[in-house]
Amino acid sequence: MADKGHIVYGLHSVGAVLARRPREVVSAAVQKGQVRGRLGELVAGLERARVPIERMDRAALDRLAEGGVHQGIAVRVPPPREQGVNELERLVAGRDRALRLLVLDQVEDPRNLGACLRTADAAGVDAVVVPKARSAGLGGAALKTAAGAAESVPLVAVPNLARALRWLKGAGVWLVGADEAGPRSLFETEITPPVAIVLGAEGKGLRRLTREVCDEIVRIPMQGAVESLNVSVAAGVVLYEMLRQEKWGQSPFSVRSSDPG
Repeated sequence: MADKGHIVYGLHSVGAVLARRPREVVSAAVQKGQVRGRLGELVAGLERARVPIERMDRAALDRLAEGGVHQGIAVRVPPPREQGVNELERLVAGRDRALRLLVLDQVEDPRNLGACLRTADAAGVDAVVVPKARSAGLGGAALKTAAGAAESVPLVAVPNLARALRWLKGAGVWLVGADEAGPRSLFETEITPPVAIVLGAEGKGLRRLTREVCDEIVRIPMQGAVESLNVSVAAGVVLYEMLRQEKWGQSPFSVRSSDPG
């Protein structure tokens, strides 16, 4: 494969690349052997886009994906670009009542950003929103940790996070912030779409303005000696509680109001 760009692998992630920017795919690698099902559909799409395809054995594809679960396919593309306020507004209008967002307040570790993108993809989140200042971007470390999720989950960078959150609230999106000092347990709070889950930076938590604009502040119940979770782990806990409520019903104790008390 050509050296230009970064590697995206796996059926879902490669499918997202072909759906969003097929003309930007530089080259592709496909595992030797029988190609059928979803893999066959992707190969056909690459052929229609006239992408050079290299057939390689499993071990070579494993090395290309650096041990990731590639499902028989990988492509090389330029890094995805961060999106802005205009794209966020179009996304909110398009998704309407089904909207799911993850908001990260000044998360500066690129590996944590990548892990959050990966978790967001798994939980069906429509976009991850970050402030432009003092936030990790889509550099090499974030893209590698995201394992292709940066292709399927847009990263939206906004100039003023509090202003963007107020706009989301005005658009009917419920804002749920997670903080270790939250007055209500995560498991006693309704967090079904349209919703934005808001998480704070490593070691700092939510900033005051961010916290004040949220509709709910919840805590993740902690049973051991540690006081808080890594932001990517916290994202997984909260997003999957959101998914559980959406798919299998809310907690009988859930309350959705503007009063977090």
